[in-house]
Amino acid sequence: MDQSAKYVGLATFTAALGGLLFGFDMAVISGALLFVKDQFQLTDAVQGWFVSSALVGCIAGVAFSGVLSDRLGRKKMLAAAAVLFLLSAAVSALSPGFTILVLARIAGGVGVGIASIVAPLYISEIAPAHIRGRLVTLYQLAITAGILLAYLTNAAVLQYAQKAPAAHWLVAEPWRAMIGIGGIPSLLFIICIAFIPESPRWLLQTGRTAEGMAILQKMNTSIDVAAAPAVASRGSFRELFSPALRKPMLIGILLPLFSQFSGINAVIYYGPRILNEAGINISNALLSQTIFGIANFVFTLIAIWKVDSMGRRPLYMVGSLGAAASLLFAGYCTHTGATGNLALVVAIILFLACFAFSLGPLKFVIAAEIYPTHIRGQAMAVSLMTMWVADSIVGQLTPVLLGRFGGATTFWFFACCCLLAFWTVLRMVPETKGRSLEAMDDVFKAH
Repeated sequence: MDQSAKYVGLATFTAALGGLLFGFDMAVISGALLFVKDQFQLTDAVQGWFVSSALVGCIAGVAFSGVLSDRLGRKKMLAAAAVLFLLSAAVSALSPGFTILVLARIAGGVGVGIASIVAPLYISEIAPAHIRGRLVTLYQLAITAGILLAYLTNAAVLQYAQKAPAAHWLVAEPWRAMIGIGGIPSLLFIICIAFIPESPRWLLQTGRTAEGMAILQKMNTSIDVAAAPAVASRGSFRELFSPALRKPMLIGILLPLFSQFSGINAVIYYGPRILNEAGINISNALLSQTIFGIANFVFTLIAIWKVDSMGRRPLYMVGSLGAAASLLFAGYCTHTGATGNLALVVAIILFLACFAFSLGPLKFVIAAEIYPTHIRGQAMAVSLMTMWVADSIVGQLTPVLLGRFGGATTFWFFACCCLLAFWTVLRMVPETKGRSLEAMDDVFKAH
């Protein structure tokens, strides 16, 4: 491996740690929720608030991090996210009551919101064009790794708690350990940030040309020099809704929206409840959710493998159709109960597999590519704000759907959303593989 590959690799790995913590922070609640619910006697509505409280923090983080990342730089915002992850894990584990726990979850959500914008943005700006899709997809792989880590540690904590003496604190409050484990990767994230450079494109944008070009040279990454003057100015929020950016902004809003309304977080947040209500006991439900996490992780590798060769559009369309079919089957299994618990688990695994190589990673890949560099942070903020608002709605809506209409109708609702995602990409999204970030205007003019 040459020196430039190592340089890009370290920067990508560090930014991807933000994705791992993003995934861990979101998924750890799936195991902790059942115990928090029992300890604090939470109603369905309060359960929804507990789950979506972190999403409120995400929305707040997204609201300011796009502008700040354009003003202060990508690296400083990554560092802010890392500190918030660490504080959230520590305070959650030690919280004396439900209110403090919720506040800690909100703080962690702010960190997730920052990371969800700045990490893929940073990777896209340091990556060579021919492997940009693959490297940004590594961020989604890290999210799935964080989800899997949360499932594995949740199952391990529960197993240990079941063997511990009755008086041990872990027996009554295993959720403290489940959430607190997130402090370990948070520390690693903080350490790694100290060794990575600032985004070279951000440096060029802010007039630090020599420094930016030196970093690009170390990374063996080129930039369209003819486009450099356009990069030097800073865009205004009003520009995001100009005619020239209307189509990219619509795509950047719809893809994150459909990603959340695909049903992915209904499975991540409420998977144990769905399986438990289908007749699978809680220990086996957590084991099944670990299998879900493995499927989500493994099939994201397909996106890494194919995103720069097969392209964004074909991969997305195949995956969204497959996700819809899997959810329709999951709804059928839940509705009839005739095919057994194994069929339901298989249906959810198939959904996760399809999501993992399409709706999941490609929203980040495409959103990080389609905007002009001088306003990319603010544009990404709008895209990711949409994602987190939708995520918050799904977090609140899912327990209500499950309680009032049951698992079958819930699965079928999300299947319809996946079909809408397929139609949107078919009609609106151009292929962006292999094009430089500075050439995206031509891509949209030609589509």
